[in-house]
Amino acid sequence: MFDLKKIRKNPKAFDEGLKRRGLPPQAADILELDAAKREQMVLGQEAQAKRNTLSKEVGDKKAAGEDANELMKLVGVLKQEVVAAVEIERKIARELKDILLSTPNLPADDAPGGSDENDNPVLRSWGERPEFDYQAREHFDLGEALGGMDFESAAATSGARFVVLKGALARLERALGQFMIDLQTGEFGYQEVSTPCLVRDHALVGTGQLPKFADDLFRMSDDLWLIPTAEVTLTNLSREQIIGGESLPRRYSALTQCFRSEAGSAGKDTRGMIRLHQFAKVELVSIVEPEKSDDEHERMLGAAEEVLRRLKLPYQVIDLCTGDLGFGARRTYDLEVWLPGQARYCEISSISNCGDFQARRMNMRYRPEGEKETRFPHTLNGSALAVGRTLVAVMENYQQADGSIEIPEVLQPYMGGMKSISA
Repeated sequence: MFDLKKIRKNPKAFDEGLKRRGLPPQAADILELDAAKREQMVLGQEAQAKRNTLSKEVGDKKAAGEDANELMKLVGVLKQEVVAAVEIERKIARELKDILLSTPNLPADDAPGGSDENDNPVLRSWGERPEFDYQAREHFDLGEALGGMDFESAAATSGARFVVLKGALARLERALGQFMIDLQTGEFGYQEVSTPCLVRDHALVGTGQLPKFADDLFRMSDDLWLIPTAEVTLTNLSREQIIGGESLPRRYSALTQCFRSEAGSAGKDTRGMIRLHQFAKVELVSIVEPEKSDDEHERMLGAAEEVLRRLKLPYQVIDLCTGDLGFGARRTYDLEVWLPGQARYCEISSISNCGDFQARRMNMRYRPEGEKETRFPHTLNGSALAVGRTLVAVMENYQQADGSIEIPEVLQPYMGGMKSISA
C-alpha cells in the first residue's frame, strides 16, 4: 500500500520505482481515480449541505403554516444526489484500492538494478565446499538408501511434493528446527511465538500475499487459508495497533509448518525435498523505527547466517536486483547454501526489508516517545532457516562414501549424542 500524498506530490518518482522493477507507469491512472473519488466526495458533501439547509427551511415553513411541498421535493432530489455520489465514490475507492493492493513495493534506492535472477550480485561467500573422492549423491538417493525418506508413501496419501521422514532422519529434521529456534531466541533476542497455521483474508492482505498471489496458497472450505510462512501471523500480531515507540524494536520468531501450492513451479525440483507443498521453517520478524530498519536488516541477515556457520555449511549471500525482488520487499538478501549432490547453490533463506509497505496495509502505527503524531513503522522478515532445505544441505555436505550421514557437532545434543546416521 502506498501514501497517496507522496504519489500526488511526486508521481514521477513513483513511476521510476515501478520502472526499476520492469513495470509500466501507474501514477497517472492512480491519480485520475484519486481525483475522481475526491470529486464525488465533494459533490456529495455539497449536496448534503444544501439538503440540510433546505430541510431547515422546510421545518420553518411548516412551523409557520406555509406550503413546503416544493422544498420537500428538492430535499428528496438532493437526497438521491447524495446517495448517488456516495455510491460512485465507493465504487471508485474499491477500484483504487484494488490497484494499490496489487502494486508491488518500490525498491530501495540502494537496491541493485537488474531484470532477473541472473543480475543478482554475490556479496560474499563463506565456508569451503566439501570435496569427495566419489560422485556426490543427492539427498533423495541418500535418504531412500537409509530407509528414512519415503516419497512413495507420501504420494499415496497426499500426492506429489510431499515426503515422509522416518527414524533418525525425522529426528534430524526436528533437531534442526529446535536448534534454529533456540539460537534465535537465546542469542539474538527474538521472542518465541506459537501461532495458528490458519488465517483470514485480511492477514494475507496485510503482508501482501493477497490479492495478487491467491493461486500460490491453499484455501480451506471455510474461508481460512493455510499460511505460506509465519511472516503472516507474526507481522499481523501488531495489526491495527498504535505501538509505543519505547517498545520498539519488536522481534518475533516461530517454528511452524508452511504450506505453498507451488502453482508457478511446474517442472521445477520435482524430485526430493527442495520444493514441497508442506515444510517446516523458522521465521524471523522485526518491527522497527524507519531510521533503524537498514541496520535491522543487516542484523537479521547475520542471525540467519549464523545458523549456517554453526552447521558449517558453505553458503553465499546474494543481493536481489530490482527485477527479482519479492512483491512486498524494498530490499532483499538471499542466502544460498551449497549442495554437493547437485553441484550448485540453492536458496535457503530470503531476508527482506519491507519498509512501511506492510504496516500501511494493516494500519500498524507507532508513536515516537514525546510526540503526539503517529508514524508507520518498518517491518522486516526472513527465514532462519527453511528446515527441509537445511536438512537437504546437511545430508549432502556431510555424506560419507558408505552412504551414511555425519551429524554436525552442534546438532548432536539434540540427537541424544548420535554422531552419524547409517542404514
